[in-house]
Amino acid sequence: MKASGVRADFRYYDLVMAAFVAILLLSNVLGAGKVATVPLPVIGDWPFGAGILFFPLSYVIGDVLTEVYGYARARRVIWAGTAAVLFMALMSWIVVALPPAPDWGNQAAYEAVFGQVPRIVFASVCAFWAGEFVNAYVMARMKIWTGGRHLWSRTIGSTVVGQGVDSLIFYPLAFLGAPGWTPGLVGVVLFTQWALKVGWEVLLTPVTYAVVGGLKRAEDVDVFDEGTDFTPFRTRV
Repeated sequence: MKASGVRADFRYYDLVMAAFVAILLLSNVLGAGKVATVPLPVIGDWPFGAGILFFPLSYVIGDVLTEVYGYARARRVIWAGTAAVLFMALMSWIVVALPPAPDWGNQAAYEAVFGQVPRIVFASVCAFWAGEFVNAYVMARMKIWTGGRHLWSRTIGSTVVGQGVDSLIFYPLAFLGAPGWTPGLVGVVLFTQWALKVGWEVLLTPVTYAVVGGLKRAEDVDVFDEGTDFTPFRTRV
């Protein structure tokens, strides 16, 4: 069913939203600040941000949301994710700042893991917000341009642009000039992150097709954003 109106009887929308927010929070807590290396033939050890292993799944889910449920519902999920990241940052700051018990000796380790630098939090929120909205916008527009055909072109094309915006905002804002982060390292990790995210999207294309097809059949919907207000500054569907 091709649809553009408002429906409130979706069976799986809330579950997709929950998966999106969970992956977003976990990837920010566990992977955002660590630089790992992978050995490449001829080149040798190549640095990459550890969050790349799981964070791109949020973009895949974002593609699924826009493709199946439309831009307006994807926009609502992006705002939910943004609020969750901000609350996580606030909670981390409060918990880390609480005075430790005298016989608890793990404060330093706790601060190292959860004591997020405000600069990194700010960069993460800005990059996520901008990148996700660009991704959703490109995805929705391309669906109209292609008449709903060639899903692969929309998922990959939106990721190229959206992840590019995300990486261009996050790494310079978060790490340029920080101890241990030379401009060259920032540039290498930025490009590597973008390339790996796009590569993940390509590799996961069969999964995206299966999930999108299954959800469209289960929900009996296929939203085309014709006449949609694409402003990011609202949450109402």
